[in-house]
Amino acid sequence: MSAFRFRHICLTFGLVALAGCASAPRPAPAPPTQDTAPLPLATSGSARSAVANLASASGTLVSGRLVLQADTGGVRVRGEVGGLVRNGTHNLRLHARGDCSAVDATSAGGEFDPLRGVLVREPDSGERGRIVADARGVATVDLMLPGAVLGGGAGNDVAGRALLVLGATPGAIGARVACGVIQIP
Repeated sequence: MSAFRFRHICLTFGLVALAGCASAPRPAPAPPTQDTAPLPLATSGSARSAVANLASASGTLVSGRLVLQADTGGVRVRGEVGGLVRNGTHNLRLHARGDCSAVDATSAGGEFDPLRGVLVREPDSGERGRIVADARGVATVDLMLPGAVLGGGAGNDVAGRALLVLGATPGAIGARVACGVIQIP
C-alpha cells in the first residue's frame, strides 16, 4: 500500500469519526439550580400598582392588558385577555423570570410561588389561576396572587416577573400562548 493511499484512508476514517461526533445528540441541559438562598419575604411592597401587557406566544393571537394592585394578603390581577379559544378554560400563571423573548415564552422560566418566594415544584390541579373565555374568546380576569407584593425586591416581589396565559387548544393543552412582564409605571 502506498503512503499516499494510507494517508487517504486515515484522513477519510478521521473525517467519518468527526462527523459521527458532530451528529451525536447533545446532553440534556442541567435543571436550573438555586445558587443563592431565597430572599426574605415582605408583607408589603414599595408600589401600589403595576401593569403587564400580554403579547402573543407560540404563534397565537392571544393578547391583553392586566393591571395589578396591592391588596390585603397579596396582589389582585384584573383585566382582559383576548384571542383565546372560545368558551375555553385557560390558566394565568406567575413565572420566575420577566423575559418573554422566546417565541414560546420558555424564557420566562418556571412557575413562581410568591407565598414561599420559590419556584413551584409540585404538580398543580389547574384550579389556581383559572380563566374562562366567553363566546368571543375574551376572558375577564379578576384573580389574587396570595402572598405577593409589588416592588421592594423581597423574595415575594412579583415586579419584573412574567405573567403567562396557558392555552386550551386541543393538542396543546398548557402551551404558553401569551406572556407579559409585570412593570411598575
